[in-house]
Amino acid sequence: MTGRGDLNVVGLGGNAIIPNSHAGTIEEQRTLTRATMAQVAEQIARGVDVVLTHGNGPIIGNIALRNEALAHEIPPMPLDVCGADSQGGIGYMVQQALQNELHRRGVQRAVVTLVTQVEVDPADPAFGDPTKPIGPYYDLREAERLRQEKGWVLRDDSGRGLRRLVPSPRPKSIVEVEVIRTLVDEGVIVNCVGGGGVPVVRQAGEWVGVEAVIDKDRTATVLATQLRARRIILLTGVETVMRNFRTPSEAPLHRVTPEEAEQLLAAGEFPAGSMGPKIEAALDFLTCGGQEVIITDPEHLSAALSGNTGTHITMT
Repeated sequence: MTGRGDLNVVGLGGNAIIPNSHAGTIEEQRTLTRATMAQVAEQIARGVDVVLTHGNGPIIGNIALRNEALAHEIPPMPLDVCGADSQGGIGYMVQQALQNELHRRGVQRAVVTLVTQVEVDPADPAFGDPTKPIGPYYDLREAERLRQEKGWVLRDDSGRGLRRLVPSPRPKSIVEVEVIRTLVDEGVIVNCVGGGGVPVVRQAGEWVGVEAVIDKDRTATVLATQLRARRIILLTGVETVMRNFRTPSEAPLHRVTPEEAEQLLAAGEFPAGSMGPKIEAALDFLTCGGQEVIITDPEHLSAALSGNTGTHITMT
């Protein structure tokens, strides 16, 4: 069985696949994915064992937009199916890019993408208080129509318009974790729980999808804990976490203890809509027995693993 000493869970953020500064074309997505997988493949070639996961933020928003644009012709998909759709599409790009990069290095390893369900609690308070923005921006008139017709909760998002808010319950467990563990133990590189996983609940003994989006970093923590991974690497849009972010006194945080990270979080250094969920996920993982969390951008993955950059939150 894979143990903490040799396994890394690598989480690729959705905005690392389609950064805000890009238009989001498929070729841009492929180019960015290839660049990231080149670094992942280099680490695998050096003997680092990984399980991959990814965000889906911009892409699931695009899927939701397609739903709305064609609703008069094609029945819209529920949110859980949209999540599964994004897992397949993004997973295909990640899987293919990594296969090609490994081939270039002469590494013979199988890569597989697994559409993954994640159990959530139907009594989670998040279902009564939607907070996760998703999809396009609406003006007041269109937002009111959607409130009346669909019962959506919409709220202003940074003055750019109103967006739909959906529940973001905490992940409890990975439904397919035993399959993932078996594949990892056989040497397969697994890409799973994309976008935080497809949220499901138990009803009359059966799994049923729900209208929600799970935070990908929280799910990465649950995955890493269940697989007994040693380290989580969260790839995001910045090389290091910053203290006093976007102020004249901003400074990079390179080495942080869990106690220091918790104090900075409590002091409001890491906003809920930005770095906060990553720091919370890191602390959860370390509390559950993990040894290290690294936060950096895709371009600096190799340097971060060598200890030369990135933010390292460690137990020692």
